[in-house]
Amino acid sequence: MAKRINPLEGSLWDKILAFALPLAATSIIQQLFNSCDVATVGQFSGSHSLAAVGSTAPITNLFITIFVGFSVGANVIISRFLGAQREDRANQAIHTALVLSIITGFIVSIIGEIIARPLLELMSTPTEVLPLAVLYLRVCFIGMFFLTIYNFESAILRAGGDTKRPLYCLIISGTINVVLNLVFVILFKLDVAGVALATTIADATSSLLLFRILYKEEGALQVRLDNMKMEWVYTKEILIIGIPAAIQGMLFNISNIIIQSAINSLGADIVAASTVALNFEMYSYFLITGFAQAAITFTSQNYGAKNYKRCIQSIRWCMLLGALFTGAISALFVSFSPVLSGIFTSDPAIVKIACIRISIVVTFEVLNMTIEIMSGALRGLGNPMISTVLCIIFTCALRLAWIFIAFARIHTFQSVLVVYPISWAVTSASIVIAYLVVKKKKLTNV
Repeated sequence: MAKRINPLEGSLWDKILAFALPLAATSIIQQLFNSCDVATVGQFSGSHSLAAVGSTAPITNLFITIFVGFSVGANVIISRFLGAQREDRANQAIHTALVLSIITGFIVSIIGEIIARPLLELMSTPTEVLPLAVLYLRVCFIGMFFLTIYNFESAILRAGGDTKRPLYCLIISGTINVVLNLVFVILFKLDVAGVALATTIADATSSLLLFRILYKEEGALQVRLDNMKMEWVYTKEILIIGIPAAIQGMLFNISNIIIQSAINSLGADIVAASTVALNFEMYSYFLITGFAQAAITFTSQNYGAKNYKRCIQSIRWCMLLGALFTGAISALFVSFSPVLSGIFTSDPAIVKIACIRISIVVTFEVLNMTIEIMSGALRGLGNPMISTVLCIIFTCALRLAWIFIAFARIHTFQSVLVVYPISWAVTSASIVIAYLVVKKKKLTNV
């Protein structure tokens, strides 16, 4: 059995780093392999294939946030049971979560196959890249089934303080992904379908590897096929936390789909450049989610153990460490944006446009970090709806209003991009205020 991090005892800052960094590395490596998809089609298939892959990103992210949101619910509930030393209930919740992941993954894959083309058409995807985008998206949706299960399995291990073994599994499956990318695109000339198929095979591999780990576990995290059943009491608790998290992620991505539609209206070159820049935003975001997940796990376990002072300390350390690491990676990407963008395309015009997006968006990722970590803390404390409502009002509604009012008047790439830092600033301020209110009620006046 792997050594687990205990959020309930000892020094906090080093345990948060030991928890968050492998988790962030897992997501960053996953994005690195996704970047290999982009780089492979960009270098060996051309700008239309590059734009096709990039135009699908908001849609795939929209569906991913659904099951990631549900997995957050599983993480919180299992963490709380473990913190309260209720291993029997934690194990029952684990089996419920796995069955829920199978059902959710199947539904997401089926719905995705049906609405792939209509969604891309609704987003005003350029006609010259639409057929490739539809093909890529439909193959990707096959793999969503496995990706859903993988995310729930990772959430279960995170709840037990283990973020390293998901990382090891991802390194194995990601290496398979990169090799198959090159084989399918260069050797078999499968273009975008090749990179999507490689991703699907890699997702299936990582899901099976993590299931094997859980099957061989001991104690509360052990999974057995004959115990695989959904119990309503745990399903309800997972969904109470998971649905608001899923809604928040979905609405973020719906607003991003509207933004992508605006970008699509500016032409294939800008779509391709935006695809390149988006990779660096995702690296920053996944580093942030490592500390946000740490906030969820450390807060929920200590809240379950009624260790309220340690809850506050955990959140403070997550914010401080998250700010340091997010600031560092943002500075790196902005400073070296021309060189880094050149990895994905040799077209100097596309590189120049990509650098514009990086300078406007990545510079302010620390505001996004505040939103994610404070939202994680509120979920860990059992208040998932607060951040959801605030994000609906101050992020989604603001972004939609901006696109339909400001962008309609100033039809430029820059006028689209400035909505990101503006919406982050307003939302982060509101969520910090909400956290301070909840903190006073739940953690200091008890």
